[in-house]
Amino acid sequence: MSLPSNPAPALRRRLTAALLALGLLGACTTVNVQPAPRIDWAAPWALLPITNHTETPQAGLRAEAILESIVRSNGVSDLRRYPANLVNESLFESTERKAVEQATAWARSERLRYGLTGTVDEWRYKVGVDGEPAVGVTLKLIDLQSGAVVWTAAGSKTGWSREALSGVAQKLIRQLSAPLTPPRTR
Repeated sequence: MSLPSNPAPALRRRLTAALLALGLLGACTTVNVQPAPRIDWAAPWALLPITNHTETPQAGLRAEAILESIVRSNGVSDLRRYPANLVNESLFESTERKAVEQATAWARSERLRYGLTGTVDEWRYKVGVDGEPAVGVTLKLIDLQSGAVVWTAAGSKTGWSREALSGVAQKLIRQLSAPLTPPRTR
């Protein structure tokens, strides 16, 4: 076996192949995330309803459960979930906007400072031989005192055919909510 006299073309092909592979992997996720907000991290938060804009029943509730777990594990310790009786997710009548308004009113009455909400825009397995999981989510943090949106994030992610939809959703929501990590005191 002889070595090529000029290894540059072989090296160039390998680098090109590696860059193409990275490009394909990167094409599976699209995110737009604002930097960490300037907020009072010790203030109490409310987890508000996540509106389901998909045909998948209870996708908003599933995203809420994942978001709550991730935000708590990121260090937001005073996070309160809205009362369950405010959400009545129905297949035929959209009452979610009203539920978000009622939950926001509840959070203000409880004197909570920030409300975390969002939407689920995609939550499904794609149709086809491979059936890849696909998730699309938006998140926003609202200052409940002023009503101003202080932080937003939006993203979509497609997984491989053998991945669970909930696993892909967890990866995406973790990536989107990363700026919602309180600074650590030393």
